[in-house]
Amino acid sequence: MSTPTPGPAGPSEAGGPDPAHPIKVLWLIKGLGPGGAERLLASQAATTDHRAFAVTAAYLVPWKDHLVDDLTAQHVDVVCLDGEREWDLRWAHRLRSLLVRREIDVVHVHSPYVAALARLVVRTIPRRSRPAIVATEHNRWPRHARVTRLANRLTIFLDDADLAVSDDVRTTMGPRALRRVEVVVHGVDLAAVRAAAAHRTEVRAELGIDDADVVVGIVANFRAEKAYDTLLAAAVEAVAVAADRPLRFVAVGQGPLEADIRALHAASGLGDRFLLTGYRPDAVRVMAAFDVFTLTSRHEGLPVALMDALVLGLPVVATRVGGIPEAVTDGIEGLLVPVDDPVRLAAGYVELAADPERRAAMGAAARRRGDDFDVARSTARIEAIYRELASRRS
Repeated sequence: MSTPTPGPAGPSEAGGPDPAHPIKVLWLIKGLGPGGAERLLASQAATTDHRAFAVTAAYLVPWKDHLVDDLTAQHVDVVCLDGEREWDLRWAHRLRSLLVRREIDVVHVHSPYVAALARLVVRTIPRRSRPAIVATEHNRWPRHARVTRLANRLTIFLDDADLAVSDDVRTTMGPRALRRVEVVVHGVDLAAVRAAAAHRTEVRAELGIDDADVVVGIVANFRAEKAYDTLLAAAVEAVAVAADRPLRFVAVGQGPLEADIRALHAASGLGDRFLLTGYRPDAVRVMAAFDVFTLTSRHEGLPVALMDALVLGLPVVATRVGGIPEAVTDGIEGLLVPVDDPVRLAAGYVELAADPERRAAMGAAARRRGDDFDVARSTARIEAIYRELASRRS
């Protein structure tokens, strides 16, 4: 845990930050594991004006703490609410105590189940000291459990501002909510991601990848929606079709289906043609070794790993789901294919592996597209929302 320390000063709509009276913001999320929403918080922390905003991050699940050090290094105070079981509601009491004790001005929630209860908790605080609520939706509503969906539908109108990470996510949030939801594409640190490209040669050596190998890589947790079964089937097909080409696959991730996926890999016969690295805290560095980035997802919001890939200038072969087509134009930055179609995926891998000029052209287009995912832009917009909401309370 750390205490916020002043960062570089930045402009504000009120004429500049006031270090003596920063706006107190609480980021609230279920866990701080290595997922996309969690990584977006780390990126936002790196570009937050810490003289204008005193930020606390609170999370429920103690063992999902991968990014605690990243946040504390960026001057964010981190608090675990110890919700060891998802439906253990004692965390809600701890949340209320935290909000009152620290006199929080704005609560920004990043998990749907947590958001529904947090809204009710905030309403129990007297109006004169009640924080404003912002909620960011990272996933399509149909992906949530029915009770979570219902709870959000009934409580979302208690929010002061609602954000969605892509237009596709926004359109799933129900017709009544659409009028109030703003799309803010939460970005990544362009300079930090692009700096990872310098590690390409050393990472390929670490992984035992030859210079001539064409590497198709994925960064995704081992969950059903990421469709690793389809990816492995596509890899088998691609390796068979391109038997005379040095085509390799690298998967970075962890998650509840890891044992099943490793069993599928063992049965596939791919051996070291398909490397499973497990969890890597330096996932972006590993991505520097890729020649093609892939996502075989059945559902998506707007994947952080996809933004990283575009910023790195990697051509993409991905499924046409969620916010992916908002980031990748088929035939420009990459190739988009239907869900659960290993043959089409394999054809995309083989096509790009056989055509280095097309890979280079798509990679250049991807890098240009990556400029649109600068976290500084999204942080500036979110900070403007915090300022507006905090000003209403003064």
